[in-house]
Amino acid sequence: MAADNPLSDRLDDDDYPAYTMGRAAEMLGTTPAFLRALGEARLITPLRSEGGHRRYSRYQLRIAARARELVDKGTPIEAACRIVILEDQLEEAQRINAEYRRAANAASERSGPGSN
Repeated sequence: MAADNPLSDRLDDDDYPAYTMGRAAEMLGTTPAFLRALGEARLITPLRSEGGHRRYSRYQLRIAARARELVDKGTPIEAACRIVILEDQLEEAQRINAEYRRAANAASERSGPGSN
């Protein structure tokens, strides 16, 4: 029955905006101003509650944590955001590339050894 529960679906969803700004800042060990700066740099765009409050997802918190690591090492916030964006794009491109390779290998195996 728990699998049919919409709440459990949301709790498992990395993109569900479950965390308030205060809670997100606390979890990251940073300030709300840091999270606002990430939004201004367009690294993350929190969703808004009906009352207009920012809400963050687990995915966004992972992205923010990576930016914080870079900033803590002395990287300017704008550069840290760009690095994280590029890292995220590279990871996605590598995932897509691996899918294409699997599909090409499967097609090659289906066509048999003498086919070209």
